[in-house]
Parts: sequence; structure tokens; C-alpha cells
Amino acid sequence: MQAFLKPVNRFLSEPIGLAARLMLLAAAVLLVATYFFPLWNLTMFAPQYPDGLRLDIYSYTLVGGNGGQDIKEINVLNHYIGMQDLVSESFTEFKWMPFVIGALGLLVLRAAVHGTVVALVDVTMLFVYFGAFSLWSFGYKLYRYGHDLAPTAAVQVPPFMPPMFGGQQIANFEVYSYPRPATYAMAGVILLLVSALAWTWWDDRRSRRVGMVA
Repeated sequence: MQAFLKPVNRFLSEPIGLAARLMLLAAAVLLVATYFFPLWNLTMFAPQYPDGLRLDIYSYTLVGGNGGQDIKEINVLNHYIGMQDLVSESFTEFKWMPFVIGALGLLVLRAAVHGTVVALVDVTMLFVYFGAFSLWSFGYKLYRYGHDLAPTAAVQVPPFMPPMFGGQQIANFEVYSYPRPATYAMAGVILLLVSALAWTWWDDRRSRRVGMVA
């Protein structure tokens, strides 16, 4: 066991190289997009809404299309089927997500400036966990909104789950759900973190081979 742990501990304590640091700086820049662009978009089409009703989900709020009027119209429709109103205050994620993203950004910058491999591994694992948890939380919210229907609603519909990705027919509405720029930016951050880790591992192995040859 010690024979295995010794090279692992040595690798984790190594400083990361310039290429990995540049990847981390690029990842930190990408995180800024989560404050300016939506994470996800839901669009609903029906005969009475040929242009669609649009809802953009940011890391900190909900924004309806048509100058915010679409979300009001969606909530009117939700009332008829006993669905809860879509309001930013109901999403606890909006209260902590911007701060968590900011904290992760600081950890990325810390690893880029004076970090070691273990710092890179830590921030990569934290970001992967954060991304997975965010997707689960989003899916759970969709499930609860489509299943916690008021039994006294004017229009009774079977419980449903709006799509997380792609399209779905719900009553007389075609609902489409797709990621937006901020989600692609977060995916890019994970890709850069994993690439920085892979590059550091490959560079370490190459340096060891050169040292053995010399």
C-alpha cells in the first residue's frame, strides 16, 4: 500500500504547470457568464400562443419573455390546473447558487495562481458535485411542480413532469426545454478543469520518463 501511496502523494503535492494554470484562468472567466446569461429556457406553444411563452432561468432569478409578460401568462394558466405560481421567491437555489459559483471561482483562481495538484483535484471534484447537484435540483423542482397539483383546480390534469431536455406534449401545449449559454459555460468549466488535471498528469509522466532516460 505504501508503494502505491507514495507516488500518488508525490503527484498531488506537485505544483501545476503553466498550461494548466491558463486553463484554470479560462475556467474562471467562463464562470462570469453565469451572472449575465440564463442557465435554461422553457418555451410553451399552443394554438392560442403561436409565438410561444418563454421562461428563462438564471442562477438567481426567473425572467419571462415579452418583457416579463410571459411569466404572468404562464402563472394564469398554471392556476387553472392547480399548479403553483412560478416566482423567484419559491426557488431557494437562487439564494445560494450565485454565492457558491463565486466561491468556486475563487478556488479556481487560487489553484491557478499558487495551487498544487491536490488543489486542482479538490476544485474539480467540488465543481463536478455542484453541477450534478444543480441538475438534480432542477429536475426535482420540475417534478414537484408537475405533481403537486391542487385537487380543487378548475381543470384536472394527470400529474406530469415538464421536460428537462427536449420537447413534450402536455395537454394542448408543446413544451420545449433546453440549456442556455450559462449552462454551456459551466460545462466548459468542467471540461477545462478535467483537461487541466489530465494535462498535469500527462506532463508529470513525461517528465518522469525523461528523468529516467537521463
